[in-house]
Amino acid sequence: MERSDQVFVGPTLAAFAGAVMVGGANFVAVKYSNKELEPTWGAALRFSLATIVFLAIARLRRVPLPSGRAFVGAALYGLLGFGLAYYFLYYALVGLTAGTSSVMIAAAPLATLVLAVVHRQERFTTPGVIGGSLAIAGIGVLSSGSLGGDLSPLYLLSALLGVLCIAESAVVIKAFPRAHPIATNAVGMAAGAVLLVVTSLLLGDEWALPTKAETWAAIAWLVAAGSVVLFLLYLFLIERWSASATNYIVTLMPIVAVSLGALLDDESITIEVVIGGLLVLSAVYVGALRQQPPPLEEPSDPLAVGSPEASERRASG
Repeated sequence: MERSDQVFVGPTLAAFAGAVMVGGANFVAVKYSNKELEPTWGAALRFSLATIVFLAIARLRRVPLPSGRAFVGAALYGLLGFGLAYYFLYYALVGLTAGTSSVMIAAAPLATLVLAVVHRQERFTTPGVIGGSLAIAGIGVLSSGSLGGDLSPLYLLSALLGVLCIAESAVVIKAFPRAHPIATNAVGMAAGAVLLVVTSLLLGDEWALPTKAETWAAIAWLVAAGSVVLFLLYLFLIERWSASATNYIVTLMPIVAVSLGALLDDESITIEVVIGGLLVLSAVYVGALRQQPPPLEEPSDPLAVGSPEASERRASG
């Protein structure tokens, strides 16, 4: 039995909104983490702890870890989306403000669309191109009022490379057999954490635990909400939407990041930020919300949307 549009839209849009809120807050939390911890070590600590949480949840729920091609896909997803992407983004946040960094990664949907076309997963569509163009326009307007920090080419390039890794990770996970999202994230975060730990060692980072309460609070947020909750929601969405549409999550993150930056870190909100935010909202509507595929069959367990059973049901019609 197929779902009604109302059943389809409600949980999916709620997941989308939740991911936007959590992801936008992450940029501010990372700024607090970077004030005390070396960037790569901070990212390695975050994802190592999140991996432990995911493995514990998998054990409690008796969720098997993926094998074969599903394991390879989860590992590649983690190496790109957690290891490389967060190395570049954490480093970028050393010199860029939370608002500037989130504005940079708001280009992810357009980058994802281009990569998905290269991988022959998606086609260029008029709404996709218009949505991407509106996102770029919104980014430009937002940038005029919220750019700050050390805008050296190195920090900007690091943010751009992080965007490309996020985009490619979304395309990769769509190309491999799905496993349970808890298991996929456990394997992916483990792979990403190992890469970050090795990189931190090679960079000679000082491995020290936080001493300040605000740093511990930032790490706690980044592990529980910013990793476990966010990436469960992310895989929930990418099972239902295209890779490029799902990554419109990060297009809305600047609105959250700039707002929280103004509240917590004395960053300014200007008329340019408001106008840019409206353009970004238009981009999300045109590029993602207007062009979703027909609803899929509702799985019995909402966390099991990537399970082999769900895939078999869709294949059988």
